[in-house]
Amino acid sequence: MKLNKITPIKKKPSLWALSPLFVFLCLYLVTSLLVNDFYKVPITVAFLISSIYAIGITHGLSINDRVMQFSMGAANKNVMLMIWIFILAGAFAQSAKDIGAIDATVNLTLQFLPGNLLLAGFFLAACFISLSIGTSVGTVVALVPVIAGIAEKTGMDMAFMTAIVVGGAFFGDNLSFISDTTIAATRTQGCAMKDKFKVNFRIVLPAALLVLGYYVYRGFGMEVPHESYPIEWLKVLPYLVVLVTAFIGLNVAIVLVLGILSTGLVGLCTGSIGVFDWFSSMGNGMTGMGELIIVTLLAGGMLELIRFNGGVDYIIQLLTRKINGKRGAELCIGALVAIANVCTANNTIAIITVGPLANEIATKYQVDKRKSASILDTFSCVVQGMIPYGAQMLMAAKLASLSPLSIIEYLYYPMGILVMSLFSIMARWPKKYS
Repeated sequence: MKLNKITPIKKKPSLWALSPLFVFLCLYLVTSLLVNDFYKVPITVAFLISSIYAIGITHGLSINDRVMQFSMGAANKNVMLMIWIFILAGAFAQSAKDIGAIDATVNLTLQFLPGNLLLAGFFLAACFISLSIGTSVGTVVALVPVIAGIAEKTGMDMAFMTAIVVGGAFFGDNLSFISDTTIAATRTQGCAMKDKFKVNFRIVLPAALLVLGYYVYRGFGMEVPHESYPIEWLKVLPYLVVLVTAFIGLNVAIVLVLGILSTGLVGLCTGSIGVFDWFSSMGNGMTGMGELIIVTLLAGGMLELIRFNGGVDYIIQLLTRKINGKRGAELCIGALVAIANVCTANNTIAIITVGPLANEIATKYQVDKRKSASILDTFSCVVQGMIPYGAQMLMAAKLASLSPLSIIEYLYYPMGILVMSLFSIMARWPKKYS
């Protein structure tokens, strides 16, 4: 296999190159909806079949080189980073559960947060934490185990409760100054972060307030039945470590390592776990992430073959063919980044992929660069927050022991910012930047 001869091959834009994605969606999404069972088709099997199909339809390469190209996508640095996070998150989640940290945190939350403010409180917490740390994945890792524990203890709908955290996590992913998507969007459009934030905030704030109001209304009069337990402050420490270190801006991998170390320290101090039991907990947590890792690798490889075969170029060519006026230009930018996100399962990579083209479109049709940066970031976060094979959704579903598809219908905030984003384009809002 000659690696230097693989990537430089330039394929023509092709609709057929997108067919592996359609195969996956039909196998996983459509079949699950038809039989009304989200667990009928395992997501790993759906990705395996569509990946084999993607390798089969790739022409111009030997079978060995096709597999190598697939493997290059699976071994992409962003994919590998996510796998490291999954491994560390699995070790932290299981060891925290085994020492009683989740139960202690759930009891503490139920003790101090009134039942009628539980839903709104967790949405605000997810918004605030994600805005502070700039990552939706870190927010999901920190809050989903707690809210899943509350749902289990109180009998609330697990998918609905998990969706509250996932939705709120994208508030900060979209707006934070230290978010990868904000950095990528502003750099590709050549505008200041603070200016992009001003536009973005005016667009998504109404959606956030409406969703918050709904959670307050939904929780109004809701009484959460729970017994009064003594608060085990020491066992809450691992989650405090994770939240505080994430809040001050440490890398999510370092945050999780510190969280894992704190579970061992607390477990030994309280006598709730021994050294070898702690090792066993970490091992079980890491192996429990096996399905998630397999999905991430298969998705990375399949989406790389879609790119290699000209699928992304076809979308770009199709959408930019007929643009008429500023509205058309802005809608085109939004559609470009959304479809690129579907094809890459990574909102930052999607922005980087179509950002330069979006900049050209914005210049040609005199779209304010602050507005185009906002559109790139917002539409990518909408898609990333709702695709069942995105890292955030997979992580949340794994931590809550759910199917990703069962969460989607409750993702009110991503749906809200999609509506507001389309409104901002059609109604020329905010007027100062339109």
